[in-house]
Amino acid sequence: MSVLDTLNNDLKEALRAGDKRRLEVIRGLKSDIRYKEIEAKGSELSDADMIAVIASAAKRRRESIEQFRKGGREDLATKEESELEIISTYLPKQLSDDEIREIVAEVIAASGASSPADTGKVMKEVMPKVKGKADGNRVKQMVAEKLTA
Repeated sequence: MSVLDTLNNDLKEALRAGDKRRLEVIRGLKSDIRYKEIEAKGSELSDADMIAVIASAAKRRRESIEQFRKGGREDLATKEESELEIISTYLPKQLSDDEIREIVAEVIAASGASSPADTGKVMKEVMPKVKGKADGNRVKQMVAEKLTA
């Protein structure tokens, strides 16, 4: 079943159940996907492209949560967290910290990187391997830890 089919089925279920929060989030995701299709001159997006759009929506929520907490708006942060929880159900299983560290260690060993100046080179190799399965900021932190150690 494609990502869009899953979204459509979940939209129908949310309508039947009267789950307004879930309904709002799914409609937002479908809208984001539609905008991306329009940018692509009307061609249909692949599942991987849709996952990228959904991952982008999740990233926006994480950034919003951080900003709301800094601003002392716990109510808005809680709302964003509930939306992020719903969005996360449409993303592939996220890699654990140990799995990310293992990939980072392999890339560093293969590339011969040895200092923080090599961070960009390592990130360039790691990100395609973890695309959609790990947050870029987490990966960058782990690369930095490994290169400074």
